[in-house]
Amino acid sequence: MMKRFQFIVLLLVFVVASCDDPVVPKPENLIKESQMIDMLVDIHLAEATYNKFRYDTIMRDNSSVNFYYSVLDKYHVQDSLFEQSFIYYASVPKNFDKMYRKVTSKLSEMEQELSGRKQDELKLKEEQAEIDK
Repeated sequence: MMKRFQFIVLLLVFVVASCDDPVVPKPENLIKESQMIDMLVDIHLAEATYNKFRYDTIMRDNSSVNFYYSVLDKYHVQDSLFEQSFIYYASVPKNFDKMYRKVTSKLSEMEQELSGRKQDELKLKEEQAEIDK
């Protein structure tokens, strides 16, 4: 499923790279841009989680498709609507680029926040070690 999804994305990017107007008709129930951005963030996080733990014995029975569907379930969106909306947004490259910049920005913010927490935990452990001496 994800390989098909990635192929569709690449194909669309090459086909409509020079177009600014949508080539694809707007889906009837188009996912709002802000929700689409949030979904894409969650999909990237789900893929990263899957890739990190896929060889773990607990995760052997799961596939990346399960992670993909867990994101769709979270937002109560059918896969066909997600794909139609994704293709529609990807058919307008300038807007899609702006959307993906927001996705990467959100992921970067999350990474920095997590990194800051880890630094705080290390400082606390060091301070506790000094106190325990």
